[in-house]
Amino acid sequence: MAPEATLLTPAPARPAPLIERSVPLRVFLASFLVLFYEIALIRWLPSQVRLLAYFSNLILLASFLGIGLGCLLARSNRNLLPLFPTLLLGILAAVAALRLEVAVPTATEIYFSSGTTESRLVVETRLLLPILFVGIAAFFTALAQGMGREMNRLPSLRAYLWNVGGSLAGVAAFALCSFLEAPASVWFFGIACLAAPFLLRPPVTPRRFANAALLFACGPLVGRLAPDSIWSPYSRITVREEADETVLEVNAIFHQSMAPLGKKEYFYEWPYAAFGDTFEDVLILGAGSGTDVTAALKHGAKRVDAVEIDPAILRLGKELHPERPYDDPRVTAICDDARHFLRTTERRYDLVVFGLVDSLTVQSSFTSVRLESYLFTEEAFRAVRDVLKPDGLLCLYNYFRERWLVDRLANLAFSAFGEEPRVHVHERRSWLAMMLAGPRLRAKTDFPPIPDRVLAYGHERESSPGRLHERDASVPPTTDDWPFLYMRGRHLPAHYTVVLAFVLLAAGASVLGVLRRAPGRWSWECFFLGAGFLLLETKSIVQFGLLWGSTWVVASAVIASILALALAATLVVSKVEIRRPWLVTVVLLSLLGLNALLPIGSVRIGSRFLESGFYAGLGLSPIFCAGLLFGTAIKKSGGLARDYGANLLGAVAGGVLEYLSLVTGYQALLLLIGLLYLAARLTAARRPLAPILSSPDAAA
Repeated sequence: MAPEATLLTPAPARPAPLIERSVPLRVFLASFLVLFYEIALIRWLPSQVRLLAYFSNLILLASFLGIGLGCLLARSNRNLLPLFPTLLLGILAAVAALRLEVAVPTATEIYFSSGTTESRLVVETRLLLPILFVGIAAFFTALAQGMGREMNRLPSLRAYLWNVGGSLAGVAAFALCSFLEAPASVWFFGIACLAAPFLLRPPVTPRRFANAALLFACGPLVGRLAPDSIWSPYSRITVREEADETVLEVNAIFHQSMAPLGKKEYFYEWPYAAFGDTFEDVLILGAGSGTDVTAALKHGAKRVDAVEIDPAILRLGKELHPERPYDDPRVTAICDDARHFLRTTERRYDLVVFGLVDSLTVQSSFTSVRLESYLFTEEAFRAVRDVLKPDGLLCLYNYFRERWLVDRLANLAFSAFGEEPRVHVHERRSWLAMMLAGPRLRAKTDFPPIPDRVLAYGHERESSPGRLHERDASVPPTTDDWPFLYMRGRHLPAHYTVVLAFVLLAAGASVLGVLRRAPGRWSWECFFLGAGFLLLETKSIVQFGLLWGSTWVVASAVIASILALALAATLVVSKVEIRRPWLVTVVLLSLLGLNALLPIGSVRIGSRFLESGFYAGLGLSPIFCAGLLFGTAIKKSGGLARDYGANLLGAVAGGVLEYLSLVTGYQALLLLIGLLYLAARLTAARRPLAPILSSPDAAA
């Protein structure tokens, strides 16, 4: 009898996983991974390296350099992708083991870092930042090479569409993590699940399995470092009990403490001691955990509007403050950016209090502006003046560290009100200053004596006599165009100069080294487009921070809008051939000129909705034009990964040029952006059009 046919027939092969069958899906996921890891490191590293939050844009530049190099190496015979788990785990482990702090050698800038006793390895900026820069760039080089290889398997425009789509999804995913206040261990574990298929592609060898295991180990590592932390959308918050106070630390730096009002500094009650319980409507900007609110309630306020930008700190104040100020029905807690609230409120107040506003972080990794900077400009003080009642009062206090900062704020108050503010200081208490300004000050001639002791967390109870302070009118004011509150004047500090020179040298040397072995021609057009686009993106984030507030929601929405416009522009280019790129360039330059002529606030429209729409359209329209120009360049590309790499390396140069705003202000960047786009047009190569959306070897 013949043997059974079934015994001789091989079993049908299993279908390959979808990720193996779909090149577009791999481009999408690879782009998602790169963007998500970029944001995750920008958030996580400053939470562990004390004071690094002030330099998070260096992490962004390192990631751009690494992504650019990875794309340039996409055709290399050596596969770098398996190295990225080891590099990532090495960065995380080194930061965890060394417990680093950035030391900033300057007397012309201020960095808040007091109140912590934890032992740290202090390393000067000019050494630590370059080391971190190299490590982060190496990690992204390995990771992005895989993305570049996948992009090379698709026609240029189609690959770029999937790349932008994946990046947009990465922004949305991390925004969701921020909204949910998900801990860092969740970020790194979740992204490891998406990265694992790239490391475990058949055949699965022990080495590939070990690489995946290293990647999954990152989640428990970061979780062990901060087991009880709260990850607000802005920073890592740690809560601890010390003596009879509840202490909040932000990114390993003391931020504030909660205790009964009688055990806190006298300045919380100073306006009431000077003017009596005469303030019915009180506005507190930077209300934090609620001590300013407690003082207002104690002294008879009938309504207190408490504005705090960080939802986690506001929630902790509601839950943990011993006097429960936020439970009082007279209090309205508002989670918003203070400048945005001033712009939109219809109420008028007897007293406006600036709480201890020092966020300890920057507005965005794209800028050098700190989160609270736009609350301390000439325009902001005029906005405070406008929400005061005819006999209202502004009260401001903080430990300002330097005399010139006290002088600057006094000058801002004088500029807004046209009258001398009353300022007294405790020089031996880190230049603690109490400032009063506004119409109610005119009729006041007698003030209580200035206390000679300041009871404060972490301060010795020794005498620190206060004295009246006469402002130095020569200290330049901050404005919405030059909002750098903590800089003595317009200059590029030496530590920035050294680090930025290293960034440029490292980028130049690495690019030259790669190009010597890489096929194809370097695209100056894509390079200049990248530099211009980074500055355009930075200007947009700054502008919309003024319009809608410097919140994480606004920053995420602006970045998502920019990516969406880039996606829309690429779709247009895929359907329509732009035969006159010069015309698009002229339109872009004209729109930049309009933005320079019409800064936010210069055009008043009766409807806030229409006014926001007007400025949004004015600010974002150059982004769409820039997307059309880059899409046209990609359409001509004979090597997408190479040209995309040149574009990202241009973004590194743009990120370095952004520091010129420390000298010129932000409006001057519009001229620089225009020059970069003009340079891109002049260096545009005339190459034949590449296939648009189809390719014989591209999978569905």
